[in-house]
Amino acid sequence: MMCEECHVRPATIHITKIVNNEKVQMHLCEVCAKQKHLGFPMGFSIFGIGDFGDADFSMGKLLSSFFEPAGEQFDNISTGVKCEGCGLTFDDFIQTGRFGCSKCYTTFKEQINPLLRRIHGKTYHVGKVPRRTGGQLRIKHEIDRLKAELQEAVNAEEYERAAVIRDKIKQLEEIRETKEENPKSE
Repeated sequence: MMCEECHVRPATIHITKIVNNEKVQMHLCEVCAKQKHLGFPMGFSIFGIGDFGDADFSMGKLLSSFFEPAGEQFDNISTGVKCEGCGLTFDDFIQTGRFGCSKCYTTFKEQINPLLRRIHGKTYHVGKVPRRTGGQLRIKHEIDRLKAELQEAVNAEEYERAAVIRDKIKQLEEIRETKEENPKSE
């Protein structure tokens, strides 16, 4: 797609504005966007990135903005760890924003947990699960949720509520055991 302004360079900046339920799109090259002084209302500076075409941009700056609310970089994170599978260091991950292999996820687990928690709110999957194959997983998630609720009820000394939750957990665990013994029943 070519720039809508100069019709010479490829459009690399795509802006969509919605005002009064009306959608307006602009497709510009970096040069025309700079000439129009286009930026974002909040600015990329909240992510440690300057204006368009900033030579100082790095994936590390973008990722580090998610680690600490005060904008602390990766200073407090051990970066000397190296993946046994591919040899990637955490510094390499900071620069590229990509892992080299599946072992990187376990190697850098401690370093990426704050990032995942900040972006997703959790460090484990809490989204949708396919109906056909997700029965066991859905039951496990429900049991985990109920166990946390049970602990809250006990801490609040709401023993009647805790007993009801305990019974629900017991019932779900029996269902899970039945499905494990007879997987075709799903």
